[in-house]
Amino acid sequence: MNHQTQLDRYKALIDYIQTNYKEEITVTDIENICFYSYRNINRIFMALHHETVGQHIKRLRLEKAAEYLKFSNAPVSDIAFEIGYSDLAAFSKAFKNKFGCAPSSFRESIKLQQNIVHKSLYPESTTPKKELPYEIEILPDMKILFLEYKGRHDDLKGIEKTWDQLIRYATRKNMLTEDTIYMAEILDDEAITETIHWRYHAAICIKDPSQYTKDGLFTTKTIKEQKYAKFIHKGSHESSLETYDRIYAQFILEEEFELHDAPTLEFYLNDSNDTKEEDLLTEIYIPIV
Repeated sequence: MNHQTQLDRYKALIDYIQTNYKEEITVTDIENICFYSYRNINRIFMALHHETVGQHIKRLRLEKAAEYLKFSNAPVSDIAFEIGYSDLAAFSKAFKNKFGCAPSSFRESIKLQQNIVHKSLYPESTTPKKELPYEIEILPDMKILFLEYKGRHDDLKGIEKTWDQLIRYATRKNMLTEDTIYMAEILDDEAITETIHWRYHAAICIKDPSQYTKDGLFTTKTIKEQKYAKFIHKGSHESSLETYDRIYAQFILEEEFELHDAPTLEFYLNDSNDTKEEDLLTEIYIPIV
């Protein structure tokens, strides 16, 4: 898909689905957004996503349900309704086909795993826990230019390649300054989303998206104002997985905050090209209600 008009139509459809996938999306809705027949857009989807539009929407719904089961205590019936299922039996059947177990069993297994991780990090109840400092912040609306990476969450070379493409593009467009903010959106939970579909947005903050042409798969969007718990990770990007383990084993289990349905954000405070790995600083923003 090299024609920019085709890419723009595809990106418009992706944006529409991301915003509305919990609601009923009809064939007519899809055709009106992308100006393609449903048959033709499915061909494009199969090439880029290895799934049809319908399969894509269904997967997003069920993965979101799994996240709700993992991070909330909401009743299964409420979760089913939230993601667009009016029939609990139909939801349970679809969920079992996707994850191999009933929603209630999935929730039980997740809580068991969380407790195991918690005990592995803090094996003795009498052992003082290492402090996990955080701050509560409300970030204002942010406009970003981003490029999406899809693949393994621990494929640092693949993610680095995405960053290289973004930096080269932004450099050509004279978008980078000494004050440029480098950040990422993490849209999926690697424990829930299959490797082939896990998404990471390499991004820079910009002032006015309208002054830039969005070539290829480079896209602009606005991240809406949101409340976050902010953590600081010091060290390599690879070792940030240990910090995330602590966040989810300690903060999520023990604090009274409710997670908000929004991507996790990372802000990179220094450059890995001229900073030692052990001195790299990453701000991790976990969305909360």
